[in-house]
Amino acid sequence: MDSGFLITSFVTLFVIIDPIGLTPLFIALTQGMPPEQQRKVAIRAVLVSGGILALFALSGEAVLGFIGISMPAFRIAGGILLFLTALDMLFERRTKRREDRQEEEEHEDPSVFPLSIPLIAGPGSIATVILLTGEQAGFMGFAAVMGVVASVLLILLVLCLTSGALARLLGKTGVTVVTRLLGMLLAALSVQFVLDGLRDFGFAAS
Repeated sequence: MDSGFLITSFVTLFVIIDPIGLTPLFIALTQGMPPEQQRKVAIRAVLVSGGILALFALSGEAVLGFIGISMPAFRIAGGILLFLTALDMLFERRTKRREDRQEEEEHEDPSVFPLSIPLIAGPGSIATVILLTGEQAGFMGFAAVMGVVASVLLILLVLCLTSGALARLLGKTGVTVVTRLLGMLLAALSVQFVLDGLRDFGFAAS
């Protein structure tokens, strides 16, 4: 397995899922809960999200083929979607939208909604796992992508379990700086997805 693919996959999924940006929202959604319940919410959210992403990684390309969408077309569309996400991150619209969604929905257990869906396993992360498994076909490609998904979700779980200390350490300014840096990386990666799709159609040189 190409190490460059693994690194690119990790960076893309890390930026899309954005564990650092989700941590303050996890704190807000579980505010007032005892530590034991917070741990259960974090673990349940990560497990549900992993299951959803595994499902789309396994069957996403087959679903696309069934409805007549080619992988290059989906790669271009996914790249555009990721670029829009990057713009949201750079201008802080993504954080504001997540906070608004959090305020609109009040649930006793936020692990499935809104944490798993749509904050962790949202359109961006689902599109990304389909794109990545499309680039590396076969069981090894699926295993590699799921390994990357598991590592990103593990980081998210650790951050959620240590969310109180992390929030105090980074502060609001620290979270903003990290989010914008990740947004720049995502913008470059999304352009690469579009170029790869155009190349597969024969519109761009390799």
